[in-house]
Amino acid sequence: MGNTRRSGILLHVTSLPTPYGIGDLGPGAYRFADFLHRAGQQLWQMLPLSPTDLLTGCSPYSGSSAFAGNPWLVSPEKLVEDGLLTRQDFTRVPRFPAGRVDYRRAAAFKESLLSEAWRRFSACSGGLRYDYEHFCRAEGRWLDEYATFRALKTIFGRTPWNRWAEGFRTRRMRVLAPHVREIAPLVEEEKFRQFVFFRQWAALRAYCRGRGIRVMGDLPCYVRHDSADVWGNPALFKLDPDGRPAFVAGVPPDYFSRTGQLWGNPVYDWDAHRRSRFAWWVGRVRHNLKLFDLLRIDHCRGLISYWEVPAGSRTAARGQWVPVPAQGLFRAVMREAPRGTLVAEDLGTIPPDVREALDRLGLPGMRVLLFAFGSESGSEHHAPHRHVEKDFVYTGTHDNNTARGWFETEARKEEKERFFAYLGRRVPAARVHEEMIRLAMMSVASTAIIPMQDVLGLGEEARTNRPAGKGGWWRWRMPPGVPDRRLERWLRELTETYGRV
Repeated sequence: MGNTRRSGILLHVTSLPTPYGIGDLGPGAYRFADFLHRAGQQLWQMLPLSPTDLLTGCSPYSGSSAFAGNPWLVSPEKLVEDGLLTRQDFTRVPRFPAGRVDYRRAAAFKESLLSEAWRRFSACSGGLRYDYEHFCRAEGRWLDEYATFRALKTIFGRTPWNRWAEGFRTRRMRVLAPHVREIAPLVEEEKFRQFVFFRQWAALRAYCRGRGIRVMGDLPCYVRHDSADVWGNPALFKLDPDGRPAFVAGVPPDYFSRTGQLWGNPVYDWDAHRRSRFAWWVGRVRHNLKLFDLLRIDHCRGLISYWEVPAGSRTAARGQWVPVPAQGLFRAVMREAPRGTLVAEDLGTIPPDVREALDRLGLPGMRVLLFAFGSESGSEHHAPHRHVEKDFVYTGTHDNNTARGWFETEARKEEKERFFAYLGRRVPAARVHEEMIRLAMMSVASTAIIPMQDVLGLGEEARTNRPAGKGGWWRWRMPPGVPDRRLERWLRELTETYGRV
């Protein structure tokens, strides 16, 4: 990264304003890229783009594939441009709430449009058909595995894969082969949905690149149990004889939760990964670096040692740290990753040996200003005068309150006083976000990332997620018509002042 200073915005695709109940890869995404360019920003950070599920609260960190894209993010307008829909196909758009994602209704609407697009595509030939066939050949195994998994999910009434009939659960070809013709149309439709998602994604990324914007993705440490990855590669996970997780992932109690976080994902069988020379991980990183310019590794601490909790536990408190063959893993992965493309999410309780391991790997870490003014152990790590050039500084992350929300509803009196002392003056709650952004921009850290909610100065009502919280998260959407040119000029002036343009 050298001496380059830059800044960017954290905004997930689902949070973009559209008329269709959920943000997507259409005109709203292109307008946001234009805003970033005019405001002098060089990075657009997103959350994972994997397929989500109504049953799991639509968390992007609980997708049904580590490789597939979310068809709900496909733009109807872009399908019109490809001749797969007409404007008449969605003249009667349901009325969706402007500021929140209505996943259930938005999913039903998008599913109906995708089905119609598939019907028309099935009857067409020519360039688009050639592009589709090329996509299927290029993506190979993961696409076949995911499409088959989704088709079987449909046949088995959306039940988890470990409750399917024996031969289907264990992928015995003797059982599957007679059903190939029966499920072929479902498999092809799933491949088509992935084709249009990745086609639209490639076009948006190319547009961003033309505007001088690099796109930063997010790689979850774990995958969901009911996913194509675990169904297709059960030997890579610690499962019991019936295919259920024997142990699950989480983190012990920390400043996010007093009882820890019990995520429920199956943990990896690292001996199996080592025997395969970490081929699944290498393929996953290679695939994501084809999609993104940079990649944040979520819960990177779990790739050094991880918190393993016996399946069936009610909280994450009763677990243990288990070592990972990190040296071999990262040696294999970093052969695929050009220098400066990986960023470690190193938040939570990070002991010295883990921090030393991350430092040896040369991975940039994260400094979060909302943690900088507390009295807890580790707060000083996030204080601006402790930042180092290689790291990424954030006002907050998708798991935090907004800056204004933190000040108004969470910050203790002593935290507010430390914040004011750091500024050298007192400021009203309505201006806290501006001062937090200024602290991030002036940091010695080479990269500053600001959640869009903080740019807009929104309160707790706009937070994206609450770790260990139940329901209702991942729903915030940016209101139509914002940001305006005044805000755009303010952000650019601030970016220029601190040498990040």
